[in-house]
Amino acid sequence: MPSAEILDVAFHRASLANPHGSTKPERDRRRAQLKVVRSSATVARHLRLESRGLRPPALGELEKALVDRAFGAGVLDRALVRLHRAEERIRRAAREAERAVGTAAGSEELGDQVRAFYGRLASFVREIDPDLERIRQVRRYLAGRPRLDPEAPRLVVAGFPNVGKSSLVARLSSARPKVAAYPFTTVAIAVGHADLGFDRLQVVDTPGVLGRGGRENPAEAEAETTVRNAATVVLFVLDPSESSGYPIEDQERLLARWREEYPALAIVPVETKADLARRPGAALAVSAKTGEGIDELWRQIRARLAPRGPMPPVEEAWEEPPAPEEPERPPARSGRRRK
Repeated sequence: MPSAEILDVAFHRASLANPHGSTKPERDRRRAQLKVVRSSATVARHLRLESRGLRPPALGELEKALVDRAFGAGVLDRALVRLHRAEERIRRAAREAERAVGTAAGSEELGDQVRAFYGRLASFVREIDPDLERIRQVRRYLAGRPRLDPEAPRLVVAGFPNVGKSSLVARLSSARPKVAAYPFTTVAIAVGHADLGFDRLQVVDTPGVLGRGGRENPAEAEAETTVRNAATVVLFVLDPSESSGYPIEDQERLLARWREEYPALAIVPVETKADLARRPGAALAVSAKTGEGIDELWRQIRARLAPRGPMPPVEEAWEEPPAPEEPERPPARSGRRRK
């Protein structure tokens, strides 16, 4: 259990206490004090390490939403609160033990006080074993997902399974997602990057969504959570060839539902696999395989993201503005001052 790991480290560190002192009673008292201080400080440090990066602002809005969706709303928050309370209890118990050690008479009573504190310390840490285990599960879950930069724009590519999302992400960005001819090849979000003038664009690949409303599998739930909490612009991918195995009518129903549920979100529909099929009057048809329509797609993306401008020439980018002129200083006065 996590508590056993933490307590082993804490008690081992405390056992190495070897203080100086002119007399044996003085050394015994200092050794007892050091055992209390070292064991409690080591446990407190480990509890802080367990929770590091899991509190706002280190934990972003998307990561928080993904964790709540995967583990239950508020589960992580409650575990972190219990860790904090355990740390406070340990600190209070350590202060009480220090005072008791300071007034103890003889080595036998000192040993009793230290053992009593060790018992309380172990009890406090073992009580939060389930919370420590949950926090470690959350950390492992987040380790398999990218951390998005909240300051950079995010293009979220979404749609039904196997409609060509990952191929399009690979065409638009540095990401190299797995591409295969079966549904739900992508089971978690992945991110690539592209230069958008001076801006750095994050291109997020998502698992397929079937739009089943309340019957989503974990991958679908992750995709919808990403669309709702992370997207600056959503690129909704439609497969008019239906080689994905899903009718175009079902795909369009999901698009309509998202437009209704997220009216403030910019959603750009794009029809892929233009090398296989093309519908008359398609607003935007592209082929990740041949590159057809990709330039027009970039123009539409730029129009919605409003980047700061195109990439300047190298000479302009490297040119430094002239330094402001310094005011002329009066000449230094020479000669010795008169008394």
